[in-house]
Amino acid sequence: MNIVNKKVRKKDAMSLVTGKPVYTDDIAQDNCLIVKVLRSPHAHALIKDIDIEVAKKVPSIECILTYKDVPNSRFTTAGQTYPEFSPYDRLILDKLIRCVGDPVAIIAGWDEKSVNKSMNLIKVNYEVLEPILDFKEAKDNQIVVHPEEDFKALVDIGADNKRNICASESFKYGNIEEELKNCSHVIEQTYHTKANHQTAMETFRTYTSIDTYGRLNVVTSTQVPFHIRRILANALQIPKSKIRVIKPRIGGGFGSKQSAVSEMFPAIVTLKTGKPAKMIYSRKESLTNGSPRHESEITIRLGADENGIIKAIDMNTLWNAGAYGDHGPTTVGLAGHKAMTIYNKAKAYKFDYEVIYSNTMGAGAFRGYGATQGFFALESAVNELAAKLNIDPTILRMKNMLTQDQVENVMPTYYDEKLKSCTLDKCLIKAKEMINWDEKYPCKDIGNNKVRSVGVAVAMQGSGISYVDVGAVEVRLNDDGFYTLMIGATDMGTGCDTILAQMAADCLDCELDDIIVHGVDTDLSPYDTGSYASSTTYITGMAVVKTCEKLKTKIKAEGARLLGCTENDVEFNGKEVFSLETNKKITLKDIANMSLVGENNYLTASESHYSPTSPPPFMSGIVEIEVDKLTGKVDIIDYVAVVDCGTVINPNLARVQTEGGIVQGIGMTLYEDIVYDENGRMINDSFLQYKIPTRIDAGNIRVEFESSYEPTGPFGAKSIGEIVINTPAPAIANAVYNATKVNIRTLPITSEKIIMGMINTVG
Repeated sequence: MNIVNKKVRKKDAMSLVTGKPVYTDDIAQDNCLIVKVLRSPHAHALIKDIDIEVAKKVPSIECILTYKDVPNSRFTTAGQTYPEFSPYDRLILDKLIRCVGDPVAIIAGWDEKSVNKSMNLIKVNYEVLEPILDFKEAKDNQIVVHPEEDFKALVDIGADNKRNICASESFKYGNIEEELKNCSHVIEQTYHTKANHQTAMETFRTYTSIDTYGRLNVVTSTQVPFHIRRILANALQIPKSKIRVIKPRIGGGFGSKQSAVSEMFPAIVTLKTGKPAKMIYSRKESLTNGSPRHESEITIRLGADENGIIKAIDMNTLWNAGAYGDHGPTTVGLAGHKAMTIYNKAKAYKFDYEVIYSNTMGAGAFRGYGATQGFFALESAVNELAAKLNIDPTILRMKNMLTQDQVENVMPTYYDEKLKSCTLDKCLIKAKEMINWDEKYPCKDIGNNKVRSVGVAVAMQGSGISYVDVGAVEVRLNDDGFYTLMIGATDMGTGCDTILAQMAADCLDCELDDIIVHGVDTDLSPYDTGSYASSTTYITGMAVVKTCEKLKTKIKAEGARLLGCTENDVEFNGKEVFSLETNKKITLKDIANMSLVGENNYLTASESHYSPTSPPPFMSGIVEIEVDKLTGKVDIIDYVAVVDCGTVINPNLARVQTEGGIVQGIGMTLYEDIVYDENGRMINDSFLQYKIPTRIDAGNIRVEFESSYEPTGPFGAKSIGEIVINTPAPAIANAVYNATKVNIRTLPITSEKIIMGMINTVG
């Protein structure tokens, strides 16, 4: 490997750090309509009437749209492969309001001031209905969030909208009750995670226009350009062939842009008016009407024998979809299937879930995609089991978790896939060494009412969605011998343009600068399901490998033709094709130029790739914290992470992915909590109230890799994007227990909860 596994700089680094105009709002033309949405102040209401006559008279207003002006066909905004698992439960504008902030009217005008003025002049007559805000009380409640008769699920997901059930399922393996009955020790606890925001630096935003051919052009900050094309076609009721979606640079997504959030509003304005339009979400709109992580409540029964060998795991999960079912049926599955699988030696498993509608903000995808909630619950239960058995939690894990010894074993809770690579045991050993676990566990009183302690967790994720997601690329040989790599995968700041180019350069034996990356434009790019589910390195990366092999064959054939040899007589070293039997050779530059002159021999290749497996990456996370026993304040002192992501394609980018995921996990654990008032309005709707960690709050973070070789991945690679957020919550909760003997089972872990827990423990 000449370029793979090297710390090369991101291809777009200089443009980003020097502030070049590369994002959606930079690209939008100046004279376009400004689009805003009037949002509901009520969590549950019926629009009886809307009066827009006065508002329409504001100078510069181009149009105001209400539910009477939009298609009456339901769709989902979840960016998933068709047929989507998320139910079709939305309209662009609906007469029935299901959460505070639901869109009531779309206003478009030539300047922001006029649009705001017009918005304030719209008069809406609501019939205010009682909302159901607590998802734990919503099932079979007399308040029905989706009473509509045209509610539709394309796939059997166990939905029953009249009972407020978005999705449900039950999975069993072995006899869970029998195994639990025979266990010496059983932990039975309920864990609660709250909704969190992705807080990407760039808010949701979209620019739309009509092109020369009368088609709708959409420039948008999205992770899923091809899915956005389908979602818009469904929402607008126009053919996909009439829509082109372009993805410029993206200022972060973290899953939030795996849904269509802002796209529909300027798109329908442009269709109605024929004029260019853009919508830029404010930070408040992104916080109050984005697509946050699903709130969850997970009850676990964990059984083990007298030696700490885990025999049975039962997870019962309640999931808050909020007002809409985007990603609800799919995120919840990872909570069990990924969390339980890491303890693959158990004899029985049970996983039940229900995803419930309520009149709160609709949830969506967030890094970790449900596995994060599951790992907080199960890893916390394992730590509680270790405490009950008086066993070091790292030793308990070494007895039970997936290790190198289990490679080639079947994982029954992971869709019966076979484990092909794993160095989780090495990851845990290295992490213990890095933080000096044996000297610091469980805690040390450092005086002045402060105690330092350590906590541990392990996790796994997946690499794409097996049998579902597809990545495709095209590689073209250009005149003079450089290449264009056409991709449909979305670089959202993660650096996939760079790592895919690294793979192509290694395959074609050329310099990284010889690879020009182009993506994403749905008119030009090969089809790719998008950047989510930790799929790009693994799925699209393998498409790169296959495509480059195909192109090399074509280059050799063309070189042989020009040399007057047979294809079997030549080899290609990246710079020239040469004969194995004679001294004849021809440069790549000459092949590239001559193939384009008087020949129909334009050298290009394209391959797609999907995988019947989704090999899990692994991670061990150990944290050292300091707890002030007088105030309950928690400070992160040190966080060590050791990751097995197969072959590391770009160590620099993998390292910052890990650091970023850990910081997000720390935020979820200690600070972030979407809070509603009694009427369903989000209270903490700005960064003044909704706290995310700063660099100072995150403490010292150290990352190492314990690579394995995944035989089904490109260059032996697996994924890294999502797993890195899964360990902070259970590891910090474990460290808090080791310092205070208080188990915090509801996130975030606040000073108040610690102090009250200590008081109750003593009392």
